[in-house]
Amino acid sequence: MANRLADSLSPYLRQHADNPVDWQEWGPDALREAIERDVPILLSVGYAACHWCHVMAHESFEDSQVAEAINTSFVAIKVDREERPDIDAAYMTATTAMTGSGGWPMTCLLTPEGEPFFAGTYLPKPQFLQLLSAATHAWQTQRDEVRASGSNVATQLAAAAERSAPAAFTADLTAAAVDALAHSYDQTYGGFGGAPKFPPSMVLEFLLRHHARTGQQTALQMAEHTCEAMARGGIYDQLAGGFARYSVDATWTVPHFEKMLYDNAQLLRVYAHLWRASRSPLAARIAVETAQFVIRDLGTAEGGFASALDADTAGTEGATYVWSPTELQDVLGATEGTRAADLLGVTADGTFEHGTSTLQLAQDPEDEAWWQSTRATLLAHRAQRPQPDRDAKVVTSWNGLAISALAEAAMILHESEWLDAATRAADFILDRHLVDGRLRRTSLDGRVSAALGVADDYGNFAEALLVLHQATGEERFLTSARELLTDAQRLFADDSGGFRDAASDGEQLFFTPRGSGDNAEPCGTSSLAGALLLLSALTGDTAARERSERGLSVMAQIASQAPRFAGWALAVAESALAGPVQVAVAGEGRAARGLVTSAWEAPTAGAVIVHGLPDRPGSPLLADRPLVDGRPAAYVCHGFVCQAPVTDRDQLLAELQSH
Repeated sequence: MANRLADSLSPYLRQHADNPVDWQEWGPDALREAIERDVPILLSVGYAACHWCHVMAHESFEDSQVAEAINTSFVAIKVDREERPDIDAAYMTATTAMTGSGGWPMTCLLTPEGEPFFAGTYLPKPQFLQLLSAATHAWQTQRDEVRASGSNVATQLAAAAERSAPAAFTADLTAAAVDALAHSYDQTYGGFGGAPKFPPSMVLEFLLRHHARTGQQTALQMAEHTCEAMARGGIYDQLAGGFARYSVDATWTVPHFEKMLYDNAQLLRVYAHLWRASRSPLAARIAVETAQFVIRDLGTAEGGFASALDADTAGTEGATYVWSPTELQDVLGATEGTRAADLLGVTADGTFEHGTSTLQLAQDPEDEAWWQSTRATLLAHRAQRPQPDRDAKVVTSWNGLAISALAEAAMILHESEWLDAATRAADFILDRHLVDGRLRRTSLDGRVSAALGVADDYGNFAEALLVLHQATGEERFLTSARELLTDAQRLFADDSGGFRDAASDGEQLFFTPRGSGDNAEPCGTSSLAGALLLLSALTGDTAARERSERGLSVMAQIASQAPRFAGWALAVAESALAGPVQVAVAGEGRAARGLVTSAWEAPTAGAVIVHGLPDRPGSPLLADRPLVDGRPAAYVCHGFVCQAPVTDRDQLLAELQSH
């Protein structure tokens, strides 16, 4: 029996198109069928690169006994969490509340009206069959109690979702956040907490901005140490560049192998900013290699960036990436293979499974030319192995993160090709994902999905356009960003002052999620607050500044109590506390380019930088900014206070370092 996923624009859903389970996509037809048949809904949520999603698929969803139990007594709905983050957030909130933890695959049983009465994650086949049997019996014999349970969950979640009282992000609050982070900091291996350990991308950006604004050394040391530990560990692909999703241990040795666009985009930005702060050759190298990975391995033919590379290769986790000493010797010869094993931490016992090891680079090789040749040889051999699948879905929000990172890194490290890639991606999103004035969430092979953009799609993509405006000087990016942010304020405004995740005119779920913290990526509220602050700094729009501060204020409590989960909110706050710093370089030619280079290379807490001829149309910061004695000049403002223009690069650096 063919199910109804074959034509989906989600690679994750297509993975299940041949299951004997009669899967449907979330939508009116599936929900109506549940009501008409008067049966519960089995909701299964995951994503294409998820290892345990694959495991549960093989064990249960490809099994005829399981399929019969589902098809007989349930309406089966599959959801790609990356395509429908609103559905994922609503039911993950329920899962966490009901079980104390969450993750994917997420397995929920719902009433026909969509209210959850069971929630969990991965279930082995015997336990899953037992659940299906028990739920079917309960629905047939205790339906009123089951419905009451679902209704009670919805009521309690709605009550718990009330936001805390808003508060200002003060300098004292961000300083206290640094102190709190220091208390949970892993002094040995970097990062925060123990295993599993995730790259704290937004927290690292906050620490770098805090150091840029205050000069506080602890913040810089935590960022430097963590970045080096990750870059040298197995979580980083020492051959092809790019970071895996997380490390299963505290030492960054063994990753969960999927490589996500949103992680690599945010880490690219962090390493480029770390280079500005420290001039670390390691930071520059990792930024370069990560940018190359994003463009080479995640770039799509249409110009956007794909979502992820899978954790599994032909059903085996990490098979593409791990090595044994014997394999290294077979490729490089006995002597060179042993040398490479010593350098890369590949041992007979192995650091992973079955005597294999991830590759680590605990220290730089003494012979760089030898290492580059060896690296190329190993990478060429690895390319002959089976490769992980690619989730080619283009997500608006994550492309926004990648565009911002590539554009900023291009200006900082002087890589014009990265700026070209960022511009192509922005043009693709504007051309394909903006439909009748509304952002769509995803596309596949150029075909846009019906899923509407959520708050972070608007926030992260608007920020990307504003970064591109700075890097290219093109007015169209500023105009598009302003229009998107005007729409976002209408669509996502929340009575608390923050922003709801899903649009007010979109589908109403059993529970309306309001992201209160930053997790793997900026939440809707912090992403929109950051973009609005950037818009205000570039245009002088005080209403945008006020709306940014109002949105940010609802995250003050979590920033105080759990700063690890408010990284982007804290980073945005640092930019606001710094002014934001505005740099306008008026003029053209070699001298002007030198001033622009100095502005981008200076460590700042999120400064905005524009350049062009005085009074250039479409660049408000260049208005009334003449040349000085016929020479290009840089105008530096801190909030609403401006310094005298400077024409010398050293003077400009001094101005920027004084803030």
